[in-house]
Amino acid sequence: MPQLRRVLIKLSGQAVAGPQGSGFSPEALDHLAREVLAAREVGTQVAIVVGGGNIFRGSSAEAWGIDRVEADNIGMLATVINAILLRGRLSVVSDYDVRVMTAVPISAVAEPFIRLRAIRHLEKGRIVILAGGIGQPFVTTDYPAVQRAAEIEAEAILIAKHGTDGVYDRDPNTQPEARRYRFLTYDDALTQGLRVMDQAAFVLARDQRIPLHVFDIEREGVIAGICRGEEHGTRIAADVETAWA
Repeated sequence: MPQLRRVLIKLSGQAVAGPQGSGFSPEALDHLAREVLAAREVGTQVAIVVGGGNIFRGSSAEAWGIDRVEADNIGMLATVINAILLRGRLSVVSDYDVRVMTAVPISAVAEPFIRLRAIRHLEKGRIVILAGGIGQPFVTTDYPAVQRAAEIEAEAILIAKHGTDGVYDRDPNTQPEARRYRFLTYDDALTQGLRVMDQAAFVLARDQRIPLHVFDIEREGVIAGICRGEEHGTRIAADVETAWA
């Protein structure tokens, strides 16, 4: 596989939280910064979408006794907090220009997302962090990740997972006989009910023919390796045949 020119990295809020799963971890943030910078050093243009589940999840609206729309608004703001935090760390440990762009205008701390401006930032070698989802409730951060990848013409979406190094035919944490896929077609993933990401987002990726690379974020050097064209984790695309690792 040739080196990737432009990618979108999809991070969950847990990537910022580390092992505790909520809040913030300086060690996890430092690890993320190193991994992103390693990919940028390869020469790949890098955009990032980060979730906010370490702070608040819109799906917990009922538990908090608030309206789902309000909960999703809080969740979108949580993604902005994580994006600014990641920008801060990347700016300290590198000389790269890092921009945060949001779907919801917050002009004091970030730029509004404008497609052509985002592409221009990437072409100039800047790292772009996309926050605030698409500015609408009832949508997980999976869907904005795919939509933004299509809008900025990313060649692939790199989906960071925790505790698993790809897509398996069953839960590897509870079933030792689980097998990992090396390659997987979109249709096989849908037919077999494999939970790669939110289904609406997955269908959009299939329709836009954007390859997905599912990998373990805790392994060092994997993002840079994928950007160089190496095979890590599971690759889901239209131009592959489903095969085991």
